[in-house]
Amino acid sequence: MKSTAAGIAAVAKHEIRVRLRTGRVRLLLAVWVLGLGALTTVLWRTVHDVNGLHQRGVPVFGGLMLMLLALSLLIVPTLAAQSINGDRERGVLAVLQVTLLTPAEIALGKLFAAWGVALVFLGLAVPIAASTLFMGGVGVGRLVITVLVVAVLMGVISAIAQCWSGLLSRTSTSSMVSYLSVFALTIGTLVVFGLALTSTRGTHTVTEQVPDYDAIVNGQITSTDQIPTRTETRTTDDVRPEKVWWLLAPNPFVILADAAPQKHKLSVNLQSNGDAEFTFDPLGGIAGAVRDVRDPNHTVDPLGARQSQSPVWPWGLAFDALLGLGAVTITTRRLRAPVKRIPRGVRLA
Repeated sequence: MKSTAAGIAAVAKHEIRVRLRTGRVRLLLAVWVLGLGALTTVLWRTVHDVNGLHQRGVPVFGGLMLMLLALSLLIVPTLAAQSINGDRERGVLAVLQVTLLTPAEIALGKLFAAWGVALVFLGLAVPIAASTLFMGGVGVGRLVITVLVVAVLMGVISAIAQCWSGLLSRTSTSSMVSYLSVFALTIGTLVVFGLALTSTRGTHTVTEQVPDYDAIVNGQITSTDQIPTRTETRTTDDVRPEKVWWLLAPNPFVILADAAPQKHKLSVNLQSNGDAEFTFDPLGGIAGAVRDVRDPNHTVDPLGARQSQSPVWPWGLAFDALLGLGAVTITTRRLRAPVKRIPRGVRLA
């Protein structure tokens, strides 16, 4: 039987009611709002005291979105890492499995419930992030795109955490492994990239045309427009980051930063009165660094624009989306009944 929207909605509504009735979620929501509000205030006070900083909303928005994603990666696993094995320990899961609900309906319903509660956290953060629109330099399009990217990443982490909840019998173990999965996607990708980068080191031969300074010094040119050149071949010993750039693509922070439009890594403008003003964008800095890794031989733009370089975020987001889809598939298979093998110490009803 194919999963239906009615069955998924029934499971999701029940799960959301149970989650929102608990005092723990309400406490987390309150701490979430207060924490983000305090963080925004600290960021604003910090940039307000920087002389020459133009478009002060840009660094505040970038720092806030990075912290928002970091906090989301800490909260989301707690919402889904016990959704299946927790019900199994309480003898509730078997009640759902003997109904007309299919394993896909149960899996998707629980996933949408955990994801929906996570989106409540994100929704409460949107007004705080929108306050940066009045600080200068942040557009509505940038706000909408970054919020959507965070929402999708929340769904991926929810699916991964729920998958571990279906695979592992103990709630404590599934929670720990879920956080290890988040660690692997964030810090782990950086470590693996650094290790893989060393393997690309080698000697490379470069042939290029360079000015013939000897001919210039000896006066062998008849016009200043005719500067002679000569072919020069040299060997270099360096690394080739463009060979392993894809290891950074699944990193959620890389995806968020690279997907944000209007990137300004660091730009400095000289005003008519002689004073210098600069704009700094944390998201643009990360995106520029990652795109430099993928295309280290790009043409440098004096204004800091990176539109000419190939983006990284579509590959990373596609990989994470496939990872989440695979997690949902595994979860559905684990919910099939009857169960052929029962782990020791696990109750069914």
